[in-house]
Amino acid sequence: MENNSSAQMPPVANGGVASSPNVVAPPPVAPARRSGDSSLIKIVVIILLSLMLVAALLLAYYFFNEYRLAKADVQAQVDTAVLEANKELEENLETEFEKREKEPKQTFTGPADYGSLSFKYPKTWSVYIHKDASNGGDFEAYLHPVEVSPVSDKTINALRVTIKSETFETASNRYKNLVERGDLTASVIQINGSDATRYDGKINNNFVGTVVIIKIRDKVAYLQTDAEIYRDDFNDILDTVTFNN
Repeated sequence: MENNSSAQMPPVANGGVASSPNVVAPPPVAPARRSGDSSLIKIVVIILLSLMLVAALLLAYYFFNEYRLAKADVQAQVDTAVLEANKELEENLETEFEKREKEPKQTFTGPADYGSLSFKYPKTWSVYIHKDASNGGDFEAYLHPVEVSPVSDKTINALRVTIKSETFETASNRYKNLVERGDLTASVIQINGSDATRYDGKINNNFVGTVVIIKIRDKVAYLQTDAEIYRDDFNDILDTVTFNN
């Protein structure tokens, strides 16, 4: 008998060859990735990153701009507040200075025959006696800061003092139409313990101020300021008015 050194493989159906139990099958091979797909993904990623960067830059600029505007607005508000505070302080100091300059007050006294009308006025004001009533008739005096303006129906003076020989009813009728028309408002006040009538508003086409008429004996005194700017001083003067009835 002939010795055969190589083992014979058993036959396999369908003419195949049986696999050896010691042989391992190779792993399946993945299909090769196309280079075009990889490039497209890279482009998409780059575009997305670029868009995110642009969005981040825009957002950063927006917030920076908002911060800059807010800071500028706050600074503007601070500057405005400082200016207003300085202006108010300056005005207060100026007002206080003017008040001090007006002290001590001077005394004005009218003719004795006309009731000795008297009051206190700022020392910084000048006095001009236009009619002294030495020979009878009306008494007229004008007072104004520093210098009295020329006497007329158009020039403004801080205070006009007139004493006329007429009835209180006649004096009241001078302003009756202006009150009815609404140009003036009338009110009754107390001056030196006596009733007086005060008119505030448009005195005529040139003056918007205040007039007070006072009955003194058989005469009537008119105290008038031609402008609202002098109304505070005018009110202070009214508080010091005295006369003999």
